[in-house]
Amino acid sequence: MKFTIATKENMTQFFSQDGTVFPVTILKAEPMTVVSVKTKDVHGYDAIQVGSGVQKKERVSKALLGHTKGEAFKVIKEFRAEGGDLAPGATIACDIFNAGDMVTISSVSKGKGFQGGMKRWGMSGGWGQHGQKHSAREVGSIGSTGQQRVNKGKRMPGRMGSDRVTRKNVQILDVDATNGIILVKGAVAGKRGTVVELKG
Repeated sequence: MKFTIATKENMTQFFSQDGTVFPVTILKAEPMTVVSVKTKDVHGYDAIQVGSGVQKKERVSKALLGHTKGEAFKVIKEFRAEGGDLAPGATIACDIFNAGDMVTISSVSKGKGFQGGMKRWGMSGGWGQHGQKHSAREVGSIGSTGQQRVNKGKRMPGRMGSDRVTRKNVQILDVDATNGIILVKGAVAGKRGTVVELKG
């Protein structure tokens, strides 16, 4: 299993050899360091724990510094995969991916705060005429006359965004291993600087 941790940079266009233009998201993937390798015999499951980025040691707890053998990482993630011959301290670069690979991308979407039903769920709102005064953007009826309550899961105003979004079968169009740049087809959820997980 191939995987890496990257950050979302921005979006641009990518032209293929035959002149076809694709919208792409630029991902910056720094080399990862293996922090821990978990095995089914010892921990009950196989996984590889990796760290990426450099952080000030003052911002990391002593317990975590002890776990990472004194290294301060910005991001630490765990991927369910067999460690094989990997050992703590080993380095994994983004050159394990190639153009044309299909990957699964996970990231946290932009937070939009408390939003109404029209923006959050795409509701149509009330009519724009015939006596409408203060209910143009209301959600309308939220219950029924029989049970005298609102059903659980009813679409209503509330917090929108800041959700973990996963896209499957995303194509990698180009990889620049020297600069740690990966171009993936289409959009990736999140703002600039969002941590993105790629699994292939």
